[in-house]
Amino acid sequence: MQIKLPVIAVFAMTVSSSARAAALSDAEAAFLDQLVTASVVLEQRCDGYEVDGSGSVQLGARLLGSPDVAMAMIDAYAAAIKARDGESYDPRKFRPEVSDAARKTFRRVRTDLIQNPKRACADYGETSVERGLLRRY
Repeated sequence: MQIKLPVIAVFAMTVSSSARAAALSDAEAAFLDQLVTASVVLEQRCDGYEVDGSGSVQLGARLLGSPDVAMAMIDAYAAAIKARDGESYDPRKFRPEVSDAARKTFRRVRTDLIQNPKRACADYGETSVERGLLRRY
């Protein structure tokens, strides 16, 4: 069986466009990185930080264009956490690209926090405070 070159080209273009559709935009990636970083600071129990209730939605709205889009990203991150932990989640909110990016950021930040907890807690914690995701108590 001989496959014609045009068929392969069409297939490659289809696969390529599907892969692009699943990629995070730069703004989504930036917001998710900041969201995950703040959550790792809390997960590692860095002293003196707590969630700033509406800060994540406000930051997301600034970066992504609307509170609804910000909430959708927050929901996608929450679904990724639940999926990773083996809990039930809403599959309509789950986005594999969010899960993959969150996992990478989580590992990077958590490793830094474990290797040098005082410096990393201060650096990541204060950055998250400046962005409005966390506040000091």
